[in-house]
Amino acid sequence: MKAVGPKLVIATHNAGKLREIRDLLAPYGIECLGAAELDLPEPEETGNSFVDNAELKARQAADLAGLPALADDSGLSVDALHGNPGIFSARWAEDQAGNRDFGRAMERVWREVEAAGPDAGHDAHFVCVLSLAWPDGSIESFEGKVHGTLTWPPRGDKGFGYDPMFIANGMTETFAEIDPAEKHAISHRAEAFKKLTAALG
Repeated sequence: MKAVGPKLVIATHNAGKLREIRDLLAPYGIECLGAAELDLPEPEETGNSFVDNAELKARQAADLAGLPALADDSGLSVDALHGNPGIFSARWAEDQAGNRDFGRAMERVWREVEAAGPDAGHDAHFVCVLSLAWPDGSIESFEGKVHGTLTWPPRGDKGFGYDPMFIANGMTETFAEIDPAEKHAISHRAEAFKKLTAALG
């Protein structure tokens, strides 16, 4: 893989996601610049998959900033909802004005899971695709997943997004209850990062 360099644009306007990616990259001595800090626009996510959307965001950020850019596209896929909200995870949290409220999104997920009936179960998984793009158009992508179950009501205040309603397999606490360092070790983003850092060498 090509060298990343001392500065890397993180193509997200999500403060929680930016913080988590910075934590994961801290050991590598890379300065992470958030898209909002560079006044980069948020592209419309028109892809049909996590890979499509991650690559779209990474390419745009690398092109506009003239620096290597890392984009993350991630979401919650619920078995009872045939994989939804999936790539629309953030959109499920938006109101008509574009403001995001994941409390409302979690309520919608749970309401639709309950409507699916008791046989549908509560199995779900988080997916994360990390795409690393360079200004010359080169790009590489890495996918991670973590499986678990949904719980209600939501618990914890340490995570973001759908974390308060997700319990990873083998655990008893939600992603929003466990210490961030513990989450970083087992999450979908952590798995994708392991593949990314292995490629970085």
